[in-house]
Amino acid sequence: MSLLPLCVIVGPTAVGKTAVSVRVAKQLNGEIISADSMQIYRRMDIGTAKPTLEEQQGIPHYMIDIIDPGEQYSVALFRKVAEKHIQDIVSRGKIPVMVGGTGLYVRSVIDQYSFTQAGIDQELRTRLHKLAESDGVLAVYRLLEEVDPNTAARLHPNNIKRVIRAIEVYYNTGTPISKLQAGDGQKTEKYRLFMFGLIINRGYLYVKIEKRVDKMVADGLIKEVSSLLKDGYSPELTSMQGLGYKEIVPYLKGITTLEDAVSTLKRNTRRYAKRQITWFGHDQRVNWIDTGHVSDPAAEIIRRLEGVY
Repeated sequence: MSLLPLCVIVGPTAVGKTAVSVRVAKQLNGEIISADSMQIYRRMDIGTAKPTLEEQQGIPHYMIDIIDPGEQYSVALFRKVAEKHIQDIVSRGKIPVMVGGTGLYVRSVIDQYSFTQAGIDQELRTRLHKLAESDGVLAVYRLLEEVDPNTAARLHPNNIKRVIRAIEVYYNTGTPISKLQAGDGQKTEKYRLFMFGLIINRGYLYVKIEKRVDKMVADGLIKEVSSLLKDGYSPELTSMQGLGYKEIVPYLKGITTLEDAVSTLKRNTRRYAKRQITWFGHDQRVNWIDTGHVSDPAAEIIRRLEGVY
C-alpha cells in the first residue's frame, strides 16, 4: 500500500508561513491543516494571528476554531483528528498541506508517537499545582530540570501544564518524557513526506515580530482579551496562558502599563521564536528556505515539488 502524501511547512512565528502555505496549496490543489496549538480556540483570533477568510483565499483550513477557550485539548487528540483530515483530503484527490509552528503537534502527526506510556497521577498533579501557587512556577520548573533537563530546555516555565505532565511521566515511568518521545519515532515512515522550513535572519525576524505585535494591538488585541475575561474565562486556563493573552491580562487588571505589557509580549514572542527555531533545527527532514535570500519562497517550494505530486 502506497504512503499518503503530506507536505509540511514549519518555521518560527511571524516568518510568513500563512501566505506561503496558501500559495502552495493553491498550486498543488491542496487543503491546509493548521498545526498551531492556539489557533484551535474560537474567539482567539488576533492574538493567535489566525488567518482571516481573506487571507485563506478560499483554501479550506482545518484544525482552526474547533474548541472554546475553556475546553481541554491534547496532542493525542490533535493527531487523531488531523490524521482523519489527511485521509479525507487525499481521498478527494487533493494534497494535504500541514502548516504551523507547534513542533509537538507536527511531530505527533509525522512520527509514530505513543501517548499511553504514563497514566494520570492526580495526587502528584495536585501537589505540583499547590507548589506552583505557594512557591511560584519556577519551583516546579526546577524539579523538571532535575529529572529531565532536555524537556525543560524546550518548555517555558509558565507552561505549567506541560511542565507538570513531564514530571508526572518521569515519576510514573522512571524515564524522561524526552527519551520516550525520542523512542516513539519509528523507522517506518507514515507518509510520503516533504517538509519545508521557512527561516530568516534573526534580527530581521525580531523586527517582523515587533511589527506584528504592534499590528495586533492596533487591530484590537486588548478588546479581544478583555472580552474573554468579561465572559468568565480565567487567566489560568491553558488558552489564556498563550502568547498575546497572558501578557495583556496584567494591564487589564491595572498591574502594569500598556507599554510594559506590549514590551513583554514582544520579548516573549522573540523567545518563543528562538525555541521554535531550535526545535525544528534538530529535524534533519526539514528543507530550509531562507526567505531573506529567496524572493518567492512559495514558488521555491513548488519548484522543489515538481513531479512529486
